Amino acid sequence: MVQPQKPDRDTQEVIDALRRSVAISGLSQAAFARAVGTSAPRMSTYLRGATRPSAWFCARANRLAKALADADERRLMSAPETATDIRRALRAGERAWAWRMLLQGRDHLRLMLTDTAYADLDLTGSWEAVPGPTGDTGFDALLAALASHEFEEAGHLAPEWTQIEPLDEEWQPPHPFLSPERVVDRTPLWLRRLRIYVPERDLATA
Repeated sequence: MVQPQKPDRDTQEVIDALRRSVAISGLSQAAFARAVGTSAPRMSTYLRGATRPSAWFCARANRLAKALADADERRLMSAPETATDIRRALRAGERAWAWRMLLQGRDHLRLMLTDTAYADLDLTGSWEAVPGPTGDTGFDALLAALASHEFEEAGHLAPEWTQIEPLDEEWQPPHPFLSPERVVDRTPLWLRRLRIYVPERDLATA
């Protein structure tokens, strides 16, 4: 049986650095791979030394891992954490709680972008990290739309994962008070363009 070749010193340093990034991110290896924009199998080849990642990828992995760790230390929700919390709530049948987690994550992103207390920290990298699916295409789309809107309102380039196309089918969560027509009328234009219909007032606060 042929034994696998031991990585050279430089390759081993890259492997060790990526492993540290995965560890400090607080995510699983598969979730971290998604967060930085690659696949779990591809990440596995990097961590085995079978494939050499680019310098760009290594820098991105290190930066996003640090941002995720720093946000968690300050009890601020990241995009992956927000999506995970929404998914858990939906699986438990707690749609109202899923909505609360969505808006709380959005509020935390707003703080990262606008609060001077975080000006010296690159916490927004925790929202560049690509989240996993929530289990509901409507919530996935709304999470992306809200994140994109916050980045743009703060004068920042929105992450690629937030740049979505209009939904194939309109998404309008049931509203306890408003008719579907009134919901559409009270939805902000930037959401209507994506065929998502939620009254602006319902997005005001978590």
